[in-house]
Amino acid sequence: MIQKIAWMIPLFPLLGFIINSFGRKIISRNMSGIIASLMVFIPLIFAFDLFFSVTDKVTVHLFNWISAGVINIPFEFLIDPLSITMMLVVTGVGFLIHVYSIGYMGHDEHANTFFAYLNLFIFFMLLLVMGANYLILFIGWEGVGLCSYLLIGFWYKNTEYNNAARKAFVMNRIGDLGFLLGIILMLFAFGSVNFKDVFPAAGSVQSGNVTVTIITLLLMIGALGKSAQIPLYTWLPDAMAGPTPVSALIHAATMVTAGIYMIARSSILYSLAPITSGVIVVIGLATAVFAASIGLLQNDIKKVLAYSTVSQLGYMFLALGLGAYSSAMFHVTTHAFFKALLFLGAGSVMHALNNGQDIRGMGGLRKKLPITFITFLIATLAISGIPPFSGFFSKDEILAKAFASNPSLWVVGMIGALFTCFYMFRLFYLVFYGKFRGTSEQEAHVHESPLVMTIPLIVLAVLAFLGGFLNFPAIFGGKESFAEYLKPSLAGQYYGKELIPHQTELLLMASSVIILLAVIFIAWQVFVKRGTVPADETTERKGLVKLVYNKYFIDELYNSIFVKPYNFLSEKVFSWIDRVVIDGIVNSFGEISIICGRSVRKLQNGNTSFYLFVMAWAIVAMFIYLMLV
Repeated sequence: MIQKIAWMIPLFPLLGFIINSFGRKIISRNMSGIIASLMVFIPLIFAFDLFFSVTDKVTVHLFNWISAGVINIPFEFLIDPLSITMMLVVTGVGFLIHVYSIGYMGHDEHANTFFAYLNLFIFFMLLLVMGANYLILFIGWEGVGLCSYLLIGFWYKNTEYNNAARKAFVMNRIGDLGFLLGIILMLFAFGSVNFKDVFPAAGSVQSGNVTVTIITLLLMIGALGKSAQIPLYTWLPDAMAGPTPVSALIHAATMVTAGIYMIARSSILYSLAPITSGVIVVIGLATAVFAASIGLLQNDIKKVLAYSTVSQLGYMFLALGLGAYSSAMFHVTTHAFFKALLFLGAGSVMHALNNGQDIRGMGGLRKKLPITFITFLIATLAISGIPPFSGFFSKDEILAKAFASNPSLWVVGMIGALFTCFYMFRLFYLVFYGKFRGTSEQEAHVHESPLVMTIPLIVLAVLAFLGGFLNFPAIFGGKESFAEYLKPSLAGQYYGKELIPHQTELLLMASSVIILLAVIFIAWQVFVKRGTVPADETTERKGLVKLVYNKYFIDELYNSIFVKPYNFLSEKVFSWIDRVVIDGIVNSFGEISIICGRSVRKLQNGNTSFYLFVMAWAIVAMFIYLMLV
């Protein structure tokens, strides 16, 4: 039964892509959205079936793929708790985003193409999480990169959007090169890239092995690009150029979590590479705080959410570096719920304001958008870590394990959490409270989104509220069911161990909640009671405020260090090597041919006696040559 179900899970999204691609001129926009949504809903049902029927690891062999000498790479799927979890998240959240898109993209003339791209994206993501070896995983990895390029630059008539798509594509290729080199080195070291061969072979290697450390570092580079960590994070905020459902799909449940999934899948390798794990801790923690600080002064509603995604991914990396792989996957799951809800809620606000994105031009929308307001509040509380919403449980679990490793990690992680709480409630208050600050035309247009858009918001709000109970902590009498479920798939170091005394954990929880509530109160005082509105673009900013507002000038720094020298080198290579050397060589052959042709042409003078004279001398020359030889 499992054999029959598994291969059909990625097949349906691929079928949806084919139908919507070839039928885009004859299928209506709404029908295209319905077909695309159905092609994701069916795999969701199959994934639930696997969830209830598979408790360990099952390999589904489809066909023999690559066989060269001792190398044998079959096309197989690995069905286990980790892959099933990702299947449920990808298809579940992906289905809701597809349904939402029917209303959001209903008026776009290229909606059919949009839904085809969405289905193709889901297909590659499912291939990524279901693959039983690193090569199939890499195919899905590259596929979602391609689809993200197509979706980010979907409105291709805008040059700025095309540049954002190109930036995402190029920066991901940098990370992908590291990933590919890691796979090649793995093939040399273990003779295989199949999980069932590599992981047992790695289990016999001593901790700190140089080869394993290099492999994990190379794989980590790929994860840094795909999951937008320092230094390869700058593509993700620019990816907001795509339609809002694309932002929800990329930043919530799918593409950006691919790096987290890959490291969790390779947990056996990373548990044997303490140096790599330490690097991941530093990068994750730095990214969490750095990105959160940038979010404090952003005024584009989608840019704020983008930097919050980068920050939350940093917490997931922190958990991975600490060896708390189940905690990272738990936060992946809860983050998918509340971040998809935040993006779709932002899309609902933009839909009501004729695509306005500047929060300084919003305000007072809670009465006109009641469903969006309530669901957005739930998501904001969840990402801020307020109990009993889902983000509280997953983030607290990561911070508790950080404290157990080193209390200073908890302090730095808590600073990032405070930043997150402040900028999210800054966003929430500026959008939904105070007086409306937009144009009179926008105010006349403001209305709640249609049911096809609000129903996904309500479902995600329920998941964002209840999602934390999937791994209800033992300190409250829970069984930590999520961690236990993932146990057969992960090599976590925390199973069966009490990290810190319950009294200490309760004290950490209480102190963090009190501080977060104080931050929410401060944000209320500033943005609601005082009615403070961020300054416009013409206002001069100085010192640290200017630095943070301009995102620490990282894009400008990259432009100066990498982009401009590369462009300069390209121009010089083109103007000298390409045009002078290469074109000179090619053109010289042409000129020589012309000169020779002109010279030989003089021999063709039409005089028969001259031809007989030349023929006679040619015969004499041949005779002499033969005599000499």
